[in-house]
Amino acid sequence: MDRMALRRTFGRFATGVTIVTCSTGEGVHGMTANSFTSVSLDPALVLISIDNKAKMAARLREAGHYGLNILSQQQMALSNHFAGRPGDQPIDFDWHEDIPLVRGAMAHLACRVKDVFPAGDHCLFVAEVVDHRHEDEATPPLLFYGGAYRQLHEMAA
Repeated sequence: MDRMALRRTFGRFATGVTIVTCSTGEGVHGMTANSFTSVSLDPALVLISIDNKAKMAARLREAGHYGLNILSQQQMALSNHFAGRPGDQPIDFDWHEDIPLVRGAMAHLACRVKDVFPAGDHCLFVAEVVDHRHEDEATPPLLFYGGAYRQLHEMAA
């Protein structure tokens, strides 16, 4: 199977953009990710999929927690920063206990890892949501589709 063609096929599914954060003895770590899904409301569970080769996979195993920071369309530079294209803006964090949360994100989920499942070239990190908050405003999300950032536009009825 042609892996690049498969990747382009997967890219036909629009997603939101998140920054996954954790803290270890080495400090705060973050990574841009769009492979996130809610799993259950009771108990509150979420799942992220991380490439086995990514440093974040080992860091999440060590930390046992992660923050999910959902970005607005005004935060493309922040997404790029954590995708390996750092800018010169300082990144500030709020905290829920030992879980770093990116200040200014439109929504946050503080999570404790419950299970890690190998899944091909990725690992699935299932976690319990221990805290959450979101902006009450109708802030448009940052979207990713077809290998590029996109904006949400309302459709006429």
